[in-house]
Amino acid sequence: MTQGNKAARYPSLEGRVVFISGGASGIGGEMVSAFARQGARVAFIDIDASAAAQRQEAVLAEGLAKPLFLQVDVRDIAALQGAIDQSARELGAIRVLINNAASDERHAYTEVTPEYWDNALAINLRHHFFASQHVAAGMRAAGGGSIINLGSVSWMRSRPGLIGYTTSKAAINGLTRSMARELGSAIIRVNSIVPGAIFTERQARLWCKPEDTEEFLRLQSLPVVLDAGHVARMALFLGADDSDGCSGQNFVVDAGLT
Repeated sequence: MTQGNKAARYPSLEGRVVFISGGASGIGGEMVSAFARQGARVAFIDIDASAAAQRQEAVLAEGLAKPLFLQVDVRDIAALQGAIDQSARELGAIRVLINNAASDERHAYTEVTPEYWDNALAINLRHHFFASQHVAAGMRAAGGGSIINLGSVSWMRSRPGLIGYTTSKAAINGLTRSMARELGSAIIRVNSIVPGAIFTERQARLWCKPEDTEEFLRLQSLPVVLDAGHVARMALFLGADDSDGCSGQNFVVDAGLT
């Protein structure tokens, strides 16, 4: 991505500890780079160690501090919580948590089994809550923080072929609002970013044909091809003190698609 020069500078992010799930590639990978450019101390987890190493090298190539990587499957809640604890020990109190890890695997509703259903919710929803629950005490002790969940406009648009994913992303709306109320007294803000048609390498490889891009441009209010940088810049704002009056909200980044 070449979006770094577009981002505002947020002084409050200098030295701030940020923990990102699914940070090796795609939207999460761009968030790792974007926060590193702000001078934040970044830790991230992912199941793909090879992609994570490439992300670390890309950050180093920009002359930035190497982010901490821990290989974790977010379906393993104990390992996720352990990674949060290790990151805090090595970098300091986590002040920004970004629950990004997800999988938008396509599937026919007729073929969904109870096991598939449970797995879809574990990858796309469950870890959002348990990471937030686990990080809250440290944020409270540090004087507050920002939790950022990743939603999707897919459920708003009634997209077929991924019912486990859309159900999870719809639930993030309620989770965000409830946790904002639960944690607000500790000056912990909880918001979600709701991306639209974000074109990443994965999307281009698996799902998106050139004609799909043209269709989204026709449906959007803005004739802009959205990429991971558009989402990362919203995350910077929500992680910084500049958004200290925002909580319990869904910030849609879809160029007017919905």
